[in-house]
Amino acid sequence: MSSHDVVISGIGLVSSLGEGPDAHWRKLVQPGLEPVLEAARFSPYTVHPLPEIDWNLQIAKRGDQRQMETWQRLGTYAAGMALDDAGIKGNDDLCTTMDMVVAAGGGERDEAVDADILAASESRNDRDVLLNEKLTTELRPTLFLAQLSNLLAGNISIVHKVTGSSRTFMGEEGAGVAAVETAAARIRSGQSTHILVGGAFQTEHSDMLLGYELAGYLHRGPWRPVWQRQGLDGGGVVTGSGGAFLVLEQREHAISRGRKIYAEIGPVVSGRAIRRQGELDAEIAALLSQAALPNGELLTISGASGAHAATAAEKSALDANPAIAARGFSTLTGHMKEAQFPFAVALAALAVERKAAYPAFDPASEKPFNGIPRTVLATAIGYHQFEGMALVNAA
Repeated sequence: MSSHDVVISGIGLVSSLGEGPDAHWRKLVQPGLEPVLEAARFSPYTVHPLPEIDWNLQIAKRGDQRQMETWQRLGTYAAGMALDDAGIKGNDDLCTTMDMVVAAGGGERDEAVDADILAASESRNDRDVLLNEKLTTELRPTLFLAQLSNLLAGNISIVHKVTGSSRTFMGEEGAGVAAVETAAARIRSGQSTHILVGGAFQTEHSDMLLGYELAGYLHRGPWRPVWQRQGLDGGGVVTGSGGAFLVLEQREHAISRGRKIYAEIGPVVSGRAIRRQGELDAEIAALLSQAALPNGELLTISGASGAHAATAAEKSALDANPAIAARGFSTLTGHMKEAQFPFAVALAALAVERKAAYPAFDPASEKPFNGIPRTVLATAIGYHQFEGMALVNAA
C-alpha cells in the first residue's frame, strides 16, 4: 500500500438501466434481469435507450443544456454525479485543482441539414456554390462547437467548475482505455492528486448507428445476449446510450478528505493488435499476462461488444483460464463505445466495494462465481481495434 495508490472515490453512471451506482447495483445483482430494449425505432437494429433524465439535476442552466448535444449533456450529467459522489462538486478548492481526462467521439450531425443538402444536390450541378449557401444559411455556429470532441470537457468545466488540466482522447473503446490509463499514471507519478475521467455515448441517432453499419458491425434481427450472436445475421454489436465517469485520487488525498474509497486501481494495460495479421488472440493473452492476475477464482467484467471476431477471441482467451468467471455487461446495457471501459471499471469497483459478485448475465454462457471478489478484472476488447484491461482491487 502506497500513498500514491490510485483509488476510486466517486462514480457516476447512466445507462438504459437507470442512473447512479446504487441503481445499477440493485438491478445488476438481480438474477434473470431483462434488458431495456428499443427494437422498432431503428429497425432492423436494436438499441438500449436512455432512461428519462431530469437534466436540471446536474446542469442547472437551460442555456447550457440547449447548446449541448445529447451526448454532451449525458457526459456532463454523469460527470456531475461522480463529483457529487466524491464530495467534490461545489468545493472550489478541489474543483479548481482537479484535472480531467475525457474519452469522446466527434459529435452528432444535423440529419435534417444533411438530408436537405442531398436533396438539393439532385437538381443542381453547382455543388460548390450549393455547399457554401448551406454553410451560411443552414448551419448555426453553435453546431460546429457541439461537434468538437473536446467540448465535452469544456462543458464539464463550465458547468461543474473543474478547471485543472484537461485532455481528450478519441478512438472508440481505445479512448476510454487511454483515458483511464493516463489518469492512473498521472496519479501514480504524483503529477495529479485527483482526476475526473470518463466518457459518454448517445446511440439514438441515425448517424451514430451508421458508423457501425458501414463496416457491417451491427446485429440484425431478434436480440440475443452478447456471447450468443456468433453466426447470426449482421455483425453482432447492439449499441446502448450511456455515460460513465470516475473520480480517481491518490490514496492519501482521499483519506485526508475523509472520503469513502470504492476500490484501488492496479495495473492498467493496453495494446493495439494488427488484427488483419491475426494478432488479436496473442495480444489478449499478452495483456492477461501483463495484468498480474491473482491466484484463485477471478470475477471479470467484460466490455465485449458482440462484434464477431473480437468477442470470439476474448471469450476464447477468458475460457482458457478456468479461474475466470466473466460477466458481459453489454448484454444488459448495450455497447457504449467511448464509455465502455470506464463503465467496466466502475462495475468492477462496485463488486469489490460491496463484497459480492454479479450473477451470470447470460447463464447459458457465463460461469457462476463463488466467494467474495477482492480483485476484479475489467476488460475492453474494441469491436474494431484497441484492447485494454485493468485490475481493480479491494481498497
